[in-house]
Amino acid sequence: MGEVAVNGREPIMADDRVDDEVMVNGSASDSKENVEAVVNGAVELTERIKRRAKRPSKFVTKELSRANSDSQVIAPLRALKNSRKSRSGFGRGLPKKGGAGGKGTWGALGSELAEEEVDGAIDPNDPNYDEANPEHRDFKLKVINLDRSDEELQKQISSLVAEYFDHGDTQEAYLSLDEAGLGRGGRAHLVVVAAVELAMEHKPSHREMTSVLLADLYGHLLFETHYAKGYDTLIKNLSELVLDTPDAPTILGNFIARSIADDCIPPKFLQSYKGKVDCEHAVVALARSDSLLSMRHGLVRLDNVWGVGGGTRPVKYLVKKMVLLLEEYLSSADVAEATRCLQELEVPHFHHELVYEAVVMALEKMDERTSQMMCKLLGSLHRAIIITPTQMKAGFLRVYEDMPQICVDVPPAYTILERFVGQCQAAKIIGDDVAKKLPVRGRKRFVSEGDGGRVKDDAYYF
Repeated sequence: MGEVAVNGREPIMADDRVDDEVMVNGSASDSKENVEAVVNGAVELTERIKRRAKRPSKFVTKELSRANSDSQVIAPLRALKNSRKSRSGFGRGLPKKGGAGGKGTWGALGSELAEEEVDGAIDPNDPNYDEANPEHRDFKLKVINLDRSDEELQKQISSLVAEYFDHGDTQEAYLSLDEAGLGRGGRAHLVVVAAVELAMEHKPSHREMTSVLLADLYGHLLFETHYAKGYDTLIKNLSELVLDTPDAPTILGNFIARSIADDCIPPKFLQSYKGKVDCEHAVVALARSDSLLSMRHGLVRLDNVWGVGGGTRPVKYLVKKMVLLLEEYLSSADVAEATRCLQELEVPHFHHELVYEAVVMALEKMDERTSQMMCKLLGSLHRAIIITPTQMKAGFLRVYEDMPQICVDVPPAYTILERFVGQCQAAKIIGDDVAKKLPVRGRKRFVSEGDGGRVKDDAYYF
Protein backbone atom coordinates (compact mmCIF):
# COMPACT_ATOMS: atom_id res chain seq x y z
CA MET A 1 0.00 0.00 0.00
CA GLY A 2 1.15 3.57 -0.60
CA GLU A 3 2.26 6.07 1.99
CA VAL A 4 0.59 9.40 2.45
CA ALA A 5 2.27 12.44 3.96
CA VAL A 6 0.20 14.95 5.88
CA ASN A 7 1.60 18.48 6.39
CA GLY A 8 5.20 17.24 6.23
CA ARG A 9 4.68 14.71 8.95
CA GLU A 10 5.66 11.11 8.84
CA PRO A 11 3.79 9.01 6.36
CA ILE A 12 0.79 7.01 7.47
CA MET A 13 -0.19 3.76 5.88
CA ALA A 14 -3.59 4.12 4.22
CA ASP A 15 -4.87 0.76 5.33
CA ASP A 16 -3.67 1.10 8.92
CA ARG A 17 -6.46 1.25 11.48
CA VAL A 18 -6.62 4.47 13.44
CA ASP A 19 -6.71 3.35 17.00
CA ASP A 20 -6.30 6.34 19.20
CA GLU A 21 -5.83 9.67 17.47
CA VAL A 22 -5.59 11.20 13.97
CA MET A 23 -3.40 14.31 13.53
CA VAL A 24 -5.29 17.01 11.69
CA ASN A 25 -3.68 20.43 11.09
CA GLY A 26 -0.99 19.66 13.61
CA SER A 27 -3.31 18.76 16.49
CA ALA A 28 -5.05 15.72 17.74
CA SER A 29 -8.78 15.54 16.97
CA ASP A 30 -11.27 15.21 19.81
CA SER A 31 -12.96 12.22 18.34
CA LYS A 32 -12.23 8.95 16.71
CA GLU A 33 -15.05 9.68 14.30
CA ASN A 34 -12.89 11.82 11.93
CA VAL A 35 -12.54 9.57 8.94
CA GLU A 36 -9.94 9.75 6.22
CA ALA A 37 -11.18 9.34 2.69
CA VAL A 38 -8.87 8.18 -0.04
CA VAL A 39 -9.90 9.44 -3.44
CA ASN A 40 -7.59 9.12 -6.49
CA GLY A 41 -4.54 8.62 -4.30
CA ALA A 42 -5.11 11.74 -2.23
CA VAL A 43 -6.41 12.15 1.25
CA GLU A 44 -9.37 14.49 1.79
CA LEU A 45 -10.30 15.25 5.35
CA THR A 46 -13.96 15.83 6.03
CA GLU A 47 -14.59 19.41 7.00
CA ARG A 48 -17.55 18.49 9.26
CA ILE A 49 -16.51 17.30 12.67
CA LYS A 50 -18.95 14.84 14.15
CA ARG A 51 -19.79 15.12 17.82
CA ARG A 52 -19.08 12.37 20.21
CA ALA A 53 -21.99 9.94 20.57
CA LYS A 54 -23.80 9.96 23.88
CA ARG A 55 -22.74 7.25 26.16
CA PRO A 56 -25.46 5.21 27.84
CA SER A 57 -25.96 5.99 31.47
CA LYS A 58 -24.82 3.74 34.22
CA PHE A 59 -28.41 2.71 34.86
CA VAL A 60 -28.90 1.58 31.25
CA THR A 61 -25.55 -0.23 31.22
CA LYS A 62 -26.47 -2.14 34.34
CA GLU A 63 -29.87 -3.10 32.93
CA LEU A 64 -28.34 -4.33 29.66
CA SER A 65 -25.66 -6.33 31.42
CA ARG A 66 -28.23 -7.83 33.79
CA ALA A 67 -30.51 -8.77 30.90
CA ASN A 68 -27.66 -10.33 28.92
CA SER A 69 -26.34 -12.25 31.90
CA ASP A 70 -29.66 -13.63 33.14
CA SER A 71 -32.04 -14.26 30.31
CA GLN A 72 -30.07 -13.17 27.22
CA VAL A 73 -33.10 -11.08 26.29
CA ILE A 74 -32.93 -7.28 26.35
CA ALA A 75 -35.98 -5.86 28.11
CA PRO A 76 -37.85 -3.01 26.43
CA LEU A 77 -36.35 0.32 27.40
CA ARG A 78 -39.49 2.39 26.82
CA ALA A 79 -39.76 3.25 30.52
CA LEU A 80 -36.11 4.32 30.51
CA LYS A 81 -36.63 6.38 27.38
CA ASN A 82 -39.48 8.31 28.98
CA SER A 83 -37.65 8.79 32.24
CA ARG A 84 -37.27 12.42 33.31
CA LYS A 85 -34.03 11.74 35.15
CA SER A 86 -30.71 12.92 33.84
CA ARG A 87 -29.21 10.70 31.12
CA SER A 88 -25.70 12.07 31.24
CA GLY A 89 -24.69 9.77 34.01
CA PHE A 90 -23.16 12.58 36.03
CA GLY A 91 -26.29 13.60 37.93
CA ARG A 92 -27.63 12.37 41.26
CA GLY A 93 -30.64 10.71 39.71
CA LEU A 94 -33.02 13.53 40.63
CA PRO A 95 -35.67 14.95 38.26
CA LYS A 96 -34.40 17.66 35.98
CA LYS A 97 -34.72 21.17 37.41
CA GLY A 98 -36.35 19.76 40.49
CA GLY A 99 -39.42 18.77 38.47
CA ALA A 100 -39.96 22.38 37.46
CA GLY A 101 -38.86 22.28 33.84
CA GLY A 102 -39.91 20.72 30.59
CA LYS A 103 -43.20 20.18 28.89
CA GLY A 104 -45.82 18.30 30.89
CA THR A 105 -44.15 18.72 34.28
CA TRP A 106 -46.00 19.73 37.40
CA GLY A 107 -43.52 22.41 38.39
CA ALA A 108 -41.55 22.91 41.55
CA LEU A 109 -43.15 22.44 44.93
CA GLY A 110 -45.15 25.55 45.79
CA SER A 111 -44.79 27.12 42.36
CA GLU A 112 -48.56 27.21 41.86
CA LEU A 113 -48.90 29.53 44.86
CA ALA A 114 -46.19 31.84 43.60
CA GLU A 115 -47.80 31.89 40.16
CA GLU A 116 -51.20 32.83 41.55
CA GLU A 117 -49.91 35.43 43.97
CA VAL A 118 -47.13 36.98 41.88
CA ASP A 119 -47.15 36.06 38.21
CA GLY A 120 -50.74 35.13 37.40
CA ALA A 121 -52.39 38.01 39.21
CA ILE A 122 -50.17 40.57 37.49
CA ASP A 123 -51.07 39.32 34.02
CA PRO A 124 -54.03 41.36 32.67
CA ASN A 125 -55.26 38.28 30.81
CA ASP A 126 -55.55 36.32 34.03
CA PRO A 127 -59.17 35.94 35.26
CA ASN A 128 -57.89 36.76 38.75
CA TYR A 129 -56.40 40.07 37.61
CA ASP A 130 -57.74 42.94 39.71
CA GLU A 131 -58.14 46.10 37.69
CA ALA A 132 -58.94 48.20 40.75
CA ASN A 133 -55.76 47.09 42.49
CA PRO A 134 -53.16 46.21 39.82
CA GLU A 135 -50.24 46.47 42.25
CA HIS A 136 -51.95 44.14 44.72
CA ARG A 137 -51.46 46.27 47.75
CA ASP A 138 -52.59 44.96 51.11
CA PHE A 139 -55.78 46.44 52.50
CA LYS A 140 -56.75 46.36 56.14
CA LEU A 141 -60.29 45.10 56.59
CA LYS A 142 -62.34 47.04 59.07
CA VAL A 143 -64.88 44.91 60.92
CA ILE A 144 -68.18 46.69 61.36
CA ASN A 145 -70.60 45.19 63.86
CA LEU A 146 -74.04 45.85 62.51
CA ASP A 147 -76.92 45.57 64.93
CA ARG A 148 -79.38 43.06 63.54
CA SER A 149 -83.06 43.39 64.11
CA ASP A 150 -85.08 40.83 66.07
CA GLU A 151 -86.69 39.56 62.86
CA GLU A 152 -83.33 38.89 61.24
CA LEU A 153 -82.13 37.07 64.34
CA GLN A 154 -85.26 34.93 64.44
CA LYS A 155 -84.78 33.96 60.78
CA GLN A 156 -81.21 32.89 61.50
CA ILE A 157 -82.28 30.94 64.58
CA SER A 158 -85.07 29.24 62.62
CA SER A 159 -82.60 28.07 59.96
CA LEU A 160 -80.25 26.68 62.62
CA VAL A 161 -83.09 24.89 64.42
CA ALA A 162 -84.30 23.45 61.08
CA GLU A 163 -80.80 22.02 60.57
CA TYR A 164 -81.01 20.57 64.06
CA PHE A 165 -84.20 18.74 63.05
CA ASP A 166 -82.12 16.97 60.39
CA HIS A 167 -79.11 15.88 62.44
CA GLY A 168 -80.59 15.85 65.99
CA ASP A 169 -77.30 16.76 67.70
CA THR A 170 -77.92 19.29 70.49
CA GLN A 171 -74.19 19.92 70.92
CA GLU A 172 -73.86 20.92 67.28
CA ALA A 173 -76.93 23.14 67.57
CA TYR A 174 -75.45 24.85 70.64
CA LEU A 175 -72.17 25.53 68.85
CA SER A 176 -74.00 26.98 65.83
CA LEU A 177 -76.12 29.26 68.01
CA ASP A 178 -73.10 30.35 70.03
CA GLU A 179 -71.09 31.16 66.88
CA ALA A 180 -73.95 33.34 65.68
CA GLY A 181 -73.48 35.49 68.78
CA LEU A 182 -76.91 34.78 70.20
CA GLY A 183 -75.59 34.42 73.72
CA ARG A 184 -74.50 38.05 73.79
CA GLY A 185 -76.48 41.26 73.68
CA GLY A 186 -79.31 40.20 75.99
CA ARG A 187 -81.45 38.71 73.22
CA ALA A 188 -80.98 35.03 73.92
CA HIS A 189 -84.69 34.73 74.69
CA LEU A 190 -85.30 34.88 70.93
CA VAL A 191 -83.98 31.31 70.76
CA VAL A 192 -87.00 30.15 72.76
CA VAL A 193 -89.38 32.26 70.67
CA ALA A 194 -88.05 31.14 67.27
CA ALA A 195 -87.69 27.47 68.24
CA VAL A 196 -91.23 27.15 69.63
CA GLU A 197 -92.78 29.01 66.69
CA LEU A 198 -90.97 26.73 64.24
CA ALA A 199 -91.97 23.61 66.19
CA MET A 200 -95.64 24.63 66.00
CA GLU A 201 -95.47 24.21 62.23
CA HIS A 202 -93.89 20.74 62.42
CA LYS A 203 -94.94 17.32 63.61
CA PRO A 204 -94.90 16.02 67.21
CA SER A 205 -91.50 14.34 66.84
CA HIS A 206 -89.92 17.71 65.99
CA ARG A 207 -91.65 19.29 68.98
CA GLU A 208 -90.09 16.63 71.18
CA MET A 209 -86.69 17.47 69.69
CA THR A 210 -87.31 21.16 70.38
CA SER A 211 -88.11 20.43 74.04
CA VAL A 212 -84.91 18.40 74.35
CA LEU A 213 -82.89 21.22 72.76
CA LEU A 214 -84.34 23.86 75.11
CA ALA A 215 -83.59 21.63 78.11
CA ASP A 216 -79.99 21.00 76.99
CA LEU A 217 -79.30 24.70 76.40
CA TYR A 218 -80.12 25.53 80.02
CA GLY A 219 -77.03 26.76 81.85
CA HIS A 220 -75.00 27.18 78.65
CA LEU A 221 -76.80 29.59 76.36
CA LEU A 222 -80.14 30.06 78.12
CA PHE A 223 -81.02 30.78 81.71
CA GLU A 224 -84.20 31.14 83.73
CA THR A 225 -84.78 34.77 82.75
CA HIS A 226 -84.44 33.90 79.05
CA TYR A 227 -87.07 31.16 79.27
CA ALA A 228 -89.47 33.41 81.19
CA LYS A 229 -89.04 36.29 78.74
CA GLY A 230 -89.35 33.99 75.73
CA TYR A 231 -92.57 32.34 76.89
CA ASP A 232 -93.95 35.74 77.87
CA THR A 233 -93.37 36.93 74.30
CA LEU A 234 -95.08 33.84 72.90
CA ILE A 235 -98.11 34.30 75.16
CA LYS A 236 -98.49 37.89 73.95
CA ASN A 237 -98.21 36.77 70.29
CA LEU A 238 -100.76 33.95 70.57
CA SER A 239 -103.44 35.94 68.75
CA GLU A 240 -101.18 36.01 65.67
CA LEU A 241 -99.90 32.46 66.00
CA VAL A 242 -103.44 31.07 66.03
CA LEU A 243 -103.94 32.34 62.46
CA ASP A 244 -101.30 29.92 61.14
CA THR A 245 -101.61 27.19 63.80
CA PRO A 246 -105.15 26.83 65.19
CA ASP A 247 -104.01 24.61 68.09
CA ALA A 248 -101.17 26.99 69.07
CA PRO A 249 -102.54 27.55 72.64
CA THR A 250 -102.47 23.81 73.38
CA ILE A 251 -98.98 23.41 71.91
CA LEU A 252 -97.64 26.39 73.84
CA GLY A 253 -99.19 25.03 77.05
CA ASN A 254 -97.40 21.75 76.48
CA PHE A 255 -94.07 23.54 75.97
CA ILE A 256 -94.47 25.58 79.15
CA ALA A 257 -95.37 22.49 81.19
CA ARG A 258 -92.44 20.55 79.72
CA SER A 259 -89.99 23.36 80.56
CA ILE A 260 -91.26 23.39 84.15
CA ALA A 261 -90.81 19.60 84.33
CA ASP A 262 -87.26 20.02 82.97
CA ASP A 263 -86.48 22.61 85.72
CA CYS A 264 -85.89 25.37 83.21
CA ILE A 265 -88.45 27.68 84.82
CA PRO A 266 -90.07 27.44 88.29
CA PRO A 267 -93.75 26.49 88.82
CA LYS A 268 -94.47 30.00 90.10
CA PHE A 269 -94.22 31.18 86.49
CA LEU A 270 -97.85 30.14 85.94
CA GLN A 271 -99.07 31.76 89.15
CA SER A 272 -97.73 35.14 88.08
CA TYR A 273 -100.27 35.23 85.22
CA LYS A 274 -103.40 34.46 87.27
CA GLY A 275 -105.90 37.29 86.94
CA LYS A 276 -103.59 39.28 84.64
CA VAL A 277 -104.42 37.77 81.23
CA ASP A 278 -107.30 39.00 79.10
CA CYS A 279 -106.62 37.11 75.83
CA GLU A 280 -108.73 33.97 75.58
CA HIS A 281 -105.97 32.08 73.77
CA ALA A 282 -103.51 32.85 76.55
CA VAL A 283 -106.03 31.62 79.13
CA VAL A 284 -106.32 28.32 77.24
CA ALA A 285 -102.53 27.90 77.08
CA LEU A 286 -102.05 28.59 80.80
CA ALA A 287 -104.95 26.31 81.74
CA ARG A 288 -103.42 23.54 79.63
CA SER A 289 -100.09 23.86 81.43
CA ASP A 290 -101.76 23.94 84.84
CA SER A 291 -103.81 20.81 84.10
CA LEU A 292 -100.77 18.85 82.91
CA LEU A 293 -98.77 19.76 86.01
CA SER A 294 -101.59 19.15 88.48
CA MET A 295 -102.51 15.65 87.32
CA ARG A 296 -101.19 12.64 89.18
CA HIS A 297 -97.53 11.94 88.40
CA GLY A 298 -97.71 14.89 86.03
CA LEU A 299 -93.99 15.66 86.01
CA VAL A 300 -93.17 12.09 85.02
CA ARG A 301 -95.86 11.89 82.35
CA LEU A 302 -94.68 15.12 80.76
CA ASP A 303 -91.69 13.25 79.37
CA ASN A 304 -94.13 11.79 76.83
CA VAL A 305 -96.24 14.92 76.35
CA TRP A 306 -95.51 14.78 72.60
CA GLY A 307 -95.99 11.04 72.38
CA VAL A 308 -93.44 8.36 71.63
CA GLY A 309 -91.62 8.63 68.31
CA GLY A 310 -93.05 6.69 65.35
CA GLY A 311 -90.98 3.53 64.89
CA THR A 312 -89.99 3.30 68.55
CA ARG A 313 -93.52 2.40 69.66
CA PRO A 314 -94.52 -1.26 70.10
CA VAL A 315 -96.14 -3.03 67.15
CA LYS A 316 -99.21 -3.97 69.18
CA TYR A 317 -99.73 -0.32 70.08
CA LEU A 318 -99.57 0.71 66.40
CA VAL A 319 -101.97 -2.07 65.34
CA LYS A 320 -104.42 -0.98 68.04
CA LYS A 321 -104.19 2.63 66.89
CA MET A 322 -104.87 1.70 63.26
CA VAL A 323 -107.89 -0.45 64.14
CA LEU A 324 -109.29 2.39 66.26
CA LEU A 325 -108.65 4.77 63.36
CA LEU A 326 -110.65 2.60 60.95
CA GLU A 327 -113.53 2.17 63.40
CA GLU A 328 -113.77 5.94 63.90
CA TYR A 329 -113.69 6.40 60.13
CA LEU A 330 -116.61 4.00 59.67
CA SER A 331 -118.65 5.98 62.18
CA SER A 332 -117.72 9.48 60.93
CA ALA A 333 -116.96 8.86 57.23
CA ASP A 334 -114.34 11.65 57.46
CA VAL A 335 -111.48 10.80 55.09
CA ALA A 336 -109.48 13.92 55.98
CA GLU A 337 -109.51 13.12 59.70
CA ALA A 338 -108.47 9.51 59.07
CA THR A 339 -105.62 10.73 56.88
CA ARG A 340 -104.45 13.18 59.55
CA CYS A 341 -104.49 10.47 62.23
CA LEU A 342 -102.48 8.13 60.02
CA GLN A 343 -99.84 10.78 59.34
CA GLU A 344 -99.54 11.60 63.04
CA LEU A 345 -98.50 8.01 63.70
CA GLU A 346 -95.36 8.69 61.60
CA VAL A 347 -94.85 5.08 60.55
CA PRO A 348 -94.74 5.09 56.72
CA HIS A 349 -92.96 1.72 56.78
CA PHE A 350 -95.94 0.18 58.61
CA HIS A 351 -98.77 1.43 56.37
CA HIS A 352 -99.28 -2.09 55.01
CA GLU A 353 -100.88 -2.88 58.38
CA LEU A 354 -103.61 -0.31 57.72
CA VAL A 355 -104.31 -1.91 54.33
CA TYR A 356 -104.46 -5.35 55.94
CA GLU A 357 -106.82 -4.21 58.70
CA ALA A 358 -109.03 -2.34 56.22
CA VAL A 359 -109.48 -5.40 53.97
CA VAL A 360 -110.05 -7.75 56.92
CA MET A 361 -112.63 -5.34 58.37
CA ALA A 362 -114.45 -5.27 55.02
CA LEU A 363 -114.53 -9.09 55.03
CA GLU A 364 -115.77 -9.35 58.63
CA LYS A 365 -118.51 -6.72 58.32
CA MET A 366 -119.92 -8.46 55.21
CA ASP A 367 -121.91 -5.43 54.01
CA GLU A 368 -121.68 -3.23 50.95
CA ARG A 369 -121.29 0.05 52.87
CA THR A 370 -118.10 -1.05 54.63
CA SER A 371 -116.56 -2.27 51.38
CA GLN A 372 -117.31 1.00 49.59
CA MET A 373 -116.01 3.15 52.45
CA MET A 374 -112.78 1.15 52.76
CA CYS A 375 -112.28 1.33 49.01
CA LYS A 376 -112.82 5.10 49.17
CA LEU A 377 -110.30 5.52 52.00
CA LEU A 378 -107.62 3.38 50.34
CA GLY A 379 -108.19 5.21 47.06
CA SER A 380 -107.71 8.59 48.73
CA LEU A 381 -104.54 7.49 50.50
CA HIS A 382 -103.24 5.96 47.28
CA ARG A 383 -103.81 9.09 45.18
CA ALA A 384 -102.16 11.27 47.83
CA ILE A 385 -99.18 8.83 47.83
CA ILE A 386 -99.47 8.56 51.61
CA ILE A 387 -99.61 4.79 51.14
CA THR A 388 -97.11 3.77 48.49
CA PRO A 389 -97.88 1.07 45.89
CA THR A 390 -95.37 -1.21 47.61
CA GLN A 391 -97.14 -0.91 50.96
CA MET A 392 -100.54 -1.36 49.28
CA LYS A 393 -99.39 -4.53 47.55
CA ALA A 394 -97.86 -5.91 50.74
CA GLY A 395 -101.13 -5.39 52.63
CA PHE A 396 -103.22 -7.28 50.04
CA LEU A 397 -100.71 -10.13 49.83
CA ARG A 398 -100.84 -10.53 53.61
CA VAL A 399 -104.62 -10.93 53.37
CA TYR A 400 -104.20 -13.55 50.62
CA GLU A 401 -101.87 -15.57 52.86
CA ASP A 402 -104.23 -15.45 55.85
CA MET A 403 -107.38 -16.40 53.93
CA PRO A 404 -107.48 -20.02 55.21
CA GLN A 405 -107.68 -18.69 58.80
CA ILE A 406 -110.06 -15.84 57.92
CA CYS A 407 -112.58 -18.09 56.20
CA VAL A 408 -112.92 -20.12 59.42
CA ASP A 409 -114.66 -17.15 61.03
CA VAL A 410 -116.09 -15.72 57.79
CA PRO A 411 -117.24 -18.58 55.50
CA PRO A 412 -118.04 -16.37 52.46
CA ALA A 413 -114.70 -14.58 52.77
CA TYR A 414 -113.47 -15.68 49.33
CA THR A 415 -116.55 -14.32 47.59
CA ILE A 416 -116.41 -11.00 49.44
CA LEU A 417 -112.67 -10.69 48.83
CA GLU A 418 -113.12 -11.30 45.11
CA ARG A 419 -115.73 -8.54 44.91
CA PHE A 420 -113.63 -6.12 47.00
CA VAL A 421 -110.48 -6.75 44.92
CA GLY A 422 -112.52 -6.06 41.79
CA GLN A 423 -113.63 -2.70 43.21
CA CYS A 424 -110.05 -1.76 44.12
CA GLN A 425 -108.77 -2.81 40.70
CA ALA A 426 -111.46 -0.71 38.98
CA ALA A 427 -110.43 2.27 41.14
CA LYS A 428 -106.77 1.64 40.15
CA ILE A 429 -105.74 1.17 43.76
CA ILE A 430 -103.97 -2.10 42.95
CA GLY A 431 -102.51 -3.39 39.72
CA ASP A 432 -103.27 -6.45 37.66
CA ASP A 433 -100.33 -8.31 39.17
CA VAL A 434 -101.99 -8.16 42.62
CA ALA A 435 -105.42 -9.09 41.25
CA LYS A 436 -104.02 -12.14 39.46
CA LYS A 437 -102.73 -13.56 42.75
CA LEU A 438 -106.24 -13.59 44.23
CA PRO A 439 -106.81 -17.01 45.87
CA VAL A 440 -109.75 -19.09 44.65
CA ARG A 441 -111.49 -21.66 46.83
CA GLY A 442 -112.24 -24.94 45.04
CA ARG A 443 -115.73 -26.44 45.16
CA LYS A 444 -116.69 -29.96 46.22
CA ARG A 445 -117.77 -31.98 43.25
CA PHE A 446 -118.50 -35.57 42.20
CA VAL A 447 -116.50 -37.10 39.36
CA SER A 448 -117.99 -40.07 37.51
CA GLU A 449 -114.78 -41.33 36.04
CA GLY A 450 -111.31 -41.91 37.39
CA ASP A 451 -111.81 -41.53 41.11
CA GLY A 452 -114.71 -43.83 41.81
CA GLY A 453 -117.10 -41.03 42.67
CA ARG A 454 -115.13 -39.86 45.72
CA VAL A 455 -115.63 -36.37 47.07
CA LYS A 456 -112.54 -34.23 46.57
CA ASP A 457 -111.17 -32.15 49.39
CA ASP A 458 -111.10 -28.35 49.31
CA ALA A 459 -108.23 -26.89 47.30
CA TYR A 460 -106.84 -23.42 47.15
CA TYR A 461 -105.25 -22.10 44.01
CA PHE A 462 -102.78 -19.27 44.32
